Amino acid sequence: MDKHANASKPLGLPPGGRRLSMFEKDNYTQIVKERMKSSSHEVHGMEPMDNESFAEFGKSEIFALKASMAKIRYANTYKMEPYRKFQAHLVRNKAQQILTQRLQETKYNGETGISLCTSISEEILTAIKDMGFDRYKYVVTVLIMQKTGQAIKISSRWVWDVARDNWVSAKCETESFVSLALIIACYYE
Repeated sequence: MDKHANASKPLGLPPGGRRLSMFEKDNYTQIVKERMKSSSHEVHGMEPMDNESFAEFGKSEIFALKASMAKIRYANTYKMEPYRKFQAHLVRNKAQQILTQRLQETKYNGETGISLCTSISEEILTAIKDMGFDRYKYVVTVLIMQKTGQAIKISSRWVWDVARDNWVSAKCETESFVSLALIIACYYE
C-alpha cells in the first residue's frame, strides 16, 4: 500500500476500512483521540517569556497584554431576592448616630452648611455600604434648616417596588437648626 492511499482515508477509520461506532465505549475514546490529534487549534495568548520579568515590559506591552485577556463571564443565577435584605432599623440607628455625633456642638452657618451636608451624606453612605446589604443602590440626602419658626414640607417621587425598595429618615435637632437625613435604598438585579 502506498502513502497516498492512507492520506485520502477519512478520520476514524480503522485499518480494516469499516468506520468505528461511537456508541461503543472503547471506540468513542479512540475516535476522540484521533480527532484531537488531527485538529489544529490556535491558542491565543502570551508567548512564553525567556527570563524576562514584568518590570522589563513597557506600558504599551502591558496594556496589550491586559486587552488580550478575556473577561470572565458568570452564569445567570436567576435569583430575584438579595442575599442580605436591607434592614431599616439598623440604617436608621446608624444615620441617627452619625447626625448627632457630627452636629451636636455645631451652630448654624449658611455658608458652610453645603459642605457639611455633603460630608455627612458621604459618611452615611459609606457606613451603609459597610453594612453589606447586597443588590441595593442608595441615595442619601442631608438637609440642614435654620430654626426661624417656619414650616417646611419635603416630598420625593420614585418608581417604587413595594416588596424590595425601602427608605429611612433620621432627624437631629439643636437650638439653632434642624437636620434631616433621608436614605433611599433601591433594589437592582
